[in-house]
Amino acid sequence: MLKRAFENNISYINIEPDHYKAEKDFSIFFISDIHRRNLYLNWVKSIPSADAVIIGGDLMEKGVPYSRVERNIQILSEIGPVYFVYGNNDEEVDLKKLNHLLRRNNVTILENEVRKIEIEKDHSIWIAGVGDISYKKDDLQEALQAVNTTDPVILVSHEPGIMHKLSKSKKKVDLVLSGHTHGGQVRFFGAGPYEPGSLKKINETYQLISNGFGTTLLPLRLGAKSETHYISLKR
Repeated sequence: MLKRAFENNISYINIEPDHYKAEKDFSIFFISDIHRRNLYLNWVKSIPSADAVIIGGDLMEKGVPYSRVERNIQILSEIGPVYFVYGNNDEEVDLKKLNHLLRRNNVTILENEVRKIEIEKDHSIWIAGVGDISYKKDDLQEALQAVNTTDPVILVSHEPGIMHKLSKSKKKVDLVLSGHTHGGQVRFFGAGPYEPGSLKKINETYQLISNGFGTTLLPLRLGAKSETHYISLKR
């Protein structure tokens, strides 16, 4: 269980969103729930470069040295430009210090905001992020209000519960990325407090829930392996 908690697993996924029309693939490295873990440069250098690196919240927690957090961000930056949404554990640390650290390292913070990235001429992609749901900082309408196009939209929310709010929204979203659940982290005979991480399609929206990279409370895993994701969006 201890060994499982410190594995460096990557899931390679191809997704074909209904609204993706670009000839060129768009690649994402998605990592969530780092918590207390260290990232290592040798491992990260084995990962292909990506158009976007998305941190899906819980970059840290109380007691984690800010020097470790900064080093993790700098290592992730080797893969591509970094985008970040807050998780519940991030909300429990010194936010002023964390924000300064993120901006100093050119991390784009998506708290109810959206960014447009050009893939090729006449084709772009939008990456939106919401604040943490448990702290009632999420504002889906504000996050998506600038999106008025047929280009594909990615929504990042630390907690998967954003899907309930999205179902009531008139905005189109092609892919939702979340973590938070750790896939149950420790599952006995297949049972756990949360379902294992998965990729599913609900109507026109793909939802990826990650088991996450780190652990909470105890550094143990069983039946819910540590994972990161390399996602390729294709026609």
